[in-house]
Amino acid sequence: MLGATRAGDGWLWGLIGLALLFSSGAARFRALEAASMAVTEGILLFHIVKRIFRRTRPSDIEPHCWARTVTRDRFSFPSGHSTTAFAVAFSLGSFYPEIMPVLLVLAVNVAVSRVIVGMHFLSDVLAGSGMGALLGYAAFRFAA
Repeated sequence: MLGATRAGDGWLWGLIGLALLFSSGAARFRALEAASMAVTEGILLFHIVKRIFRRTRPSDIEPHCWARTVTRDRFSFPSGHSTTAFAVAFSLGSFYPEIMPVLLVLAVNVAVSRVIVGMHFLSDVLAGSGMGALLGYAAFRFAA
């Protein structure tokens, strides 16, 4: 789960984007545009929502000695990792339905890992996942 959490830090999505960029897919530029839009909007949105709700992280309430993760912010709701993971999965997966299952498995793993390592409550990842999915699909519709 620590590996899944680290994968959700952004490098995994960057590698997927690079692989897509160097592919020969006809829709690759529109797909990357959609993913970029969805991720950017997601980052802006989850930062605003976090500052509104100011929810304490579970690890700050009950420390997990086995999972030492460093965060960039101190608020829990909604999960930024989940928002980004599902924004990428839905935006790219909508252009390339054949890889949607793999992208969703990756996104779910990132979201679940955030709960298991004590960085988020279940409601944080559910809200983040829903926001990301909506933003990803909306970006697909816009870019398509």
